[in-house]
Amino acid sequence: MLTDIITNDLTVLFCGINPGLKSSDDGHHFSGRSNRFWKVLHQAGFTPYQIEAENDTSILDFGYGLTTAVARATSRADELSNEEFDHSLEIFKNKMNQFQPKYIAFLGKAAYKAFSGKKEIPWGPQDEEFCGAKVWVLPNTSGLNRGFSLEDLVTSYIEFHKNIF
Repeated sequence: MLTDIITNDLTVLFCGINPGLKSSDDGHHFSGRSNRFWKVLHQAGFTPYQIEAENDTSILDFGYGLTTAVARATSRADELSNEEFDHSLEIFKNKMNQFQPKYIAFLGKAAYKAFSGKKEIPWGPQDEEFCGAKVWVLPNTSGLNRGFSLEDLVTSYIEFHKNIF
């Protein structure tokens, strides 16, 4: 099972769609071999070194946290149903209201589309807040997301980093 890495007043709470099977099995966020999250986070300037998945809790040292929109682990995010997102929305809202991050960075459009009820959303900053937090939608770092190269991901995350600091 994957546990949130979260505390009050984070600068950014990174929100994955749901845990991958490996992350769920070993209890560490973004631990799948092909996931590029930790590499992208470092290369975009969020961390001074690349955090290893087994040290994922050290992300708190930099004012960031990790959560998922839906708790159920799958091999692919597209295995989730609309009902699972609907069921998770109140849980997610309660978490945001409790911990009050400054920014929520949704990794991929799926969760934010489901939670906002919008059919189309752009990449990057969103016009509205979510439970008092500013929202930014970033490409998902999953190795299954072949639409974004490592360079594309880093560029998107750098843009976000520049806008929050």
